[in-house]
Amino acid sequence: MVTSSTIRPAAELAIRIGRELLKVSATSRTWSPSMEHTLHSFGFRHSISPSLVARVIDPFLLNHHSLALGFFNWAAQQPGYSHDSISYHSIFKTLSLSRQFSAMDALFKQVKTQRILLDASVYRSLIDALLLGKKAQSAFWVLEEALSTGQEIHHDVCNRLLAALTSDGYSDYAQKLFVKMRQRGLPLNTLGFGVYIGSFCRSSDTNQLLRLVGEVKKSNFNINGSIIALLILHGLCKCSREMDAFYILEELRNIDCKPDFMAYRIIAEAFVVTGNLYERQVVLKKKRKLGVAPRSSDYRDFILDLISAKRLTEAKEVAEVIVSGNFPIDNDILDALIGSVSAVDPDSAVGFLNFMVINTGKLPAIRTLGKLSKNLCRHDKGDHLIKAYEVLSSRGYFSEPESCSLMISFLCKAGRVREGYSALHEMKKKGFDPDVSLYNALIEACCKAEMIRPAKKLWDEMFVEGCRMNLTTYNVLIKKLSEEGEVDESLRLFQKMLEKGIEPDETIYTSLIEGLCKDTKLEDALEVFRKCMERDKTVARRVLITFVLNLCSNGHFGEASQLLREREHMEHTGAHVVLLKCVADAKEVEIGTKHMKWIKEVSPSLVHTICSDLSASFCSSSDPDSILPFIRALEHT
Repeated sequence: MVTSSTIRPAAELAIRIGRELLKVSATSRTWSPSMEHTLHSFGFRHSISPSLVARVIDPFLLNHHSLALGFFNWAAQQPGYSHDSISYHSIFKTLSLSRQFSAMDALFKQVKTQRILLDASVYRSLIDALLLGKKAQSAFWVLEEALSTGQEIHHDVCNRLLAALTSDGYSDYAQKLFVKMRQRGLPLNTLGFGVYIGSFCRSSDTNQLLRLVGEVKKSNFNINGSIIALLILHGLCKCSREMDAFYILEELRNIDCKPDFMAYRIIAEAFVVTGNLYERQVVLKKKRKLGVAPRSSDYRDFILDLISAKRLTEAKEVAEVIVSGNFPIDNDILDALIGSVSAVDPDSAVGFLNFMVINTGKLPAIRTLGKLSKNLCRHDKGDHLIKAYEVLSSRGYFSEPESCSLMISFLCKAGRVREGYSALHEMKKKGFDPDVSLYNALIEACCKAEMIRPAKKLWDEMFVEGCRMNLTTYNVLIKKLSEEGEVDESLRLFQKMLEKGIEPDETIYTSLIEGLCKDTKLEDALEVFRKCMERDKTVARRVLITFVLNLCSNGHFGEASQLLREREHMEHTGAHVVLLKCVADAKEVEIGTKHMKWIKEVSPSLVHTICSDLSASFCSSSDPDSILPFIRALEHT
């Protein structure tokens, strides 16, 4: 019998293990042999259990998939231990959070091979994770395995999978799942059947289609018939079968799928495109006589279900039918559509935004505009971004610091520097003080657009406005000025940041040293490096290699050798290897030989390590034969 007294030590042990693994891996968060040594020191190898493994992984390693998988695999190797549903649940949860789908596939194959029976909840969560990761085919295989082991999977999960398989083009798998659900008596809902039939109707005979819809509707009363009718008619008209759509209007009514006004409008508009104006008039008459008003609450729920299931294309198409006919749609639905649909179709998302602002007079939430802006930038739709901002600006949207800041930052990300600069000054006119992050975004955008003078002007403006520069400000400007050869200006900024008490980072040191070496200002470069040594020896060790590379790439091999002869760099074998490889590539055998002789004189113990590392680096050289004379010369030093 398991008691609270036995549970408590296990829970405490899980806490100790989880915390220790995080502590040991603090720098890399990846599994390594040292982790195994740590685990052995706990002395619990013979009492390890799946529940203990699960308690360590969840919550301690949930966001560190490498550690979680390493611990999971280590546990499997312990004497007398084997994983079960509990431990698999925790590792699948971790891998799904980090979207490690290849690892999930490999583990699931392991489950099948070892005939491990997982709990239905594990299969369910695994299917949902794969669907979110757009792996509908893999999700189908998981469902097949679950059903083959006698597990019952909730019909909502099956319906989401049916919609995903259909939407993602896996029509054969969708057909198999549809048949299996009907055979097992699993209820179909409007989401699953709606997406499926909206695709199926495009290639099916109308009699077969109507028979199938009638059968499904009889056994699934919860399915919304009007939405099903709209999806069928929309699907037929999209593949130029508007006459078929016209002829089945009455039949759909007879099987409890009453077409609403939107469904009639779809056919009428299709007839306009094909020039069948007489048929259009007939449809409109039928609409007035037989059509029913669309229930906005039904479409609201359906669109939200589509968005939740990541069926964004279908959500967009249904919403476009509503918007194009100026039918009622709630503003929160438009808000949800703008943010989500912009990921797959930014043009349509902007269309929804325009409809919302112009037709309803409402404005999107700031979070929604952020999503839209991000996706427009990702799709390189700068013109759309500006037009969207113009529409919103005309309605007074940018009247608060938060919205102004969002607009400026995304204009900069889109490379629209002039518009961003204008927006900054408009913000100031409204009495808002831009913070340093906005100035930084504009300066960075200027630098990317090769607009150095405006970037400097912004710097001066920050100074006048009393906006304090931070590390990012100096980082961006020093890097760009160094690249452009304006090293004196870079050095001036470097001195200024030191005076202000702002600590330079590795990028600033390397940018400065690279620019100074190119400009043959080696004393200045050495002075910058010495300041790095004074402030952070760990960073300096990495910067030293960059310094050596830049000296060598500009032909200053002797200076690089002299730099490494300073006492504090003696033990930095990596930097010596870099120098020797550079001189070998440049056929400067004499400089390399002298440097190696000096190392042998002052620290003979380093010679073997340097030679081994050097030989290893030459193995990957594109022309290893060219450095053989150099190796021989080194061997005889």
